[in-house]
Amino acid sequence: MRQSTDGRGERLLHAFLAEVHSTSPTNLAALVNRHAVQLGLGQVDIYLVDLQQRQLTLLSGEGRLPVDASLAGWAFRAVSLRVEGTDAGSLVVWLPLMDGVERLGVVGIHLDSLDSTRLQRCRTLASVLAMAITSKRAFSDRFVQQARTGTMALPAEMLRALLPPRAIGEDRVISTAVLEPAYELGGDAFDHALTESTLHAVILDAMGHNLASGLTTAIAMAGCRSARRKGSGLRELVKTVDDALSDWLPEQFCTGIVMQLDLPSGILSWVNCGHPPPLLIRDHQVLENALEYPGEPPMGTPATLGGSPRVVHEVPLEPGDRVILYTDGVTEARLAGGSQFGLAGFTTSIIRATAAGELASEALRQLIHSILEHQNDKLDDDATILMIEWRKPGDRQYRTAPTGAA
Repeated sequence: MRQSTDGRGERLLHAFLAEVHSTSPTNLAALVNRHAVQLGLGQVDIYLVDLQQRQLTLLSGEGRLPVDASLAGWAFRAVSLRVEGTDAGSLVVWLPLMDGVERLGVVGIHLDSLDSTRLQRCRTLASVLAMAITSKRAFSDRFVQQARTGTMALPAEMLRALLPPRAIGEDRVISTAVLEPAYELGGDAFDHALTESTLHAVILDAMGHNLASGLTTAIAMAGCRSARRKGSGLRELVKTVDDALSDWLPEQFCTGIVMQLDLPSGILSWVNCGHPPPLLIRDHQVLENALEYPGEPPMGTPATLGGSPRVVHEVPLEPGDRVILYTDGVTEARLAGGSQFGLAGFTTSIIRATAAGELASEALRQLIHSILEHQNDKLDDDATILMIEWRKPGDRQYRTAPTGAA
């Protein structure tokens, strides 16, 4: 925000930040609008995206906009500024609300006119709002409720509480994921985390589709995180999960892939525990069998199968490569005629979703919606997809989309 000669702009910003920290989530919209007036801005409308990323819901709950058929949705999809004229002759500046690379929603700021100072203030306001929403949604049901359009089943509620942000990333990598059915998950989950030099990623699929399945996945997720945070390698990480499941849920097992990507070199390492092999997309094409190797037993079963060491596979990636992890609920989905969607249908959908040059998060959103359309929005099993994109730092071809494009 540009500081005026008397320091008023800086004082307004400091006062706004102080109140944001102390205000309740239910009063956030009123606080933002009060300060917007002092900053020379008009009404501010805060929209949060729903769990399935189909619609944007006004924070007050009194209005909705479609993600795929509105200018606000365009700003969300492209992670880019959009300006809209109104019938009254004023303007609405739409800006995405971003937590790092995760898209939270959009903010619409009404203005009589737009200049560089007001635009900078709009961007500052959007940044502060995103940070406030991110910090407060961890303890506020208000934001959780705003992101839902249905009633969540108990296993899904448990697993959703364990999930990390839908998208994480930095200059060298983005990892993003989607899960369906959004409100009736049984045993699917994903995890991803970043260190200074490594992306860690996990996809899990417990047998069954009930509370026991969710408990199995929860234990596997906790085992992965515990081992990872102790600095364990992939073999040791999987052994931690094997031992935990064998001790606590000996009748249950879980398929999955645990993966590490070395960010400076692009070396991808992974262990496949009875799971569908990853897919590699290069130049908008799925490279057939590029990451397909003999699988290992599911997690929780090696103790009864001899306990042989897990095999770690490695391949070098090229800048712009995308790696897809998915659960079998994706390929086993049924088409209207009763036939399976299958791997061929899935790869065709991947090519279609990625060929348009969309950001990784948007390509994945379109991909899962395409699969759901084949199912009339009804899946018989969990379907989870996690996409990783590796880039070389500074390569403009793969950088995050700008927020300044009108």
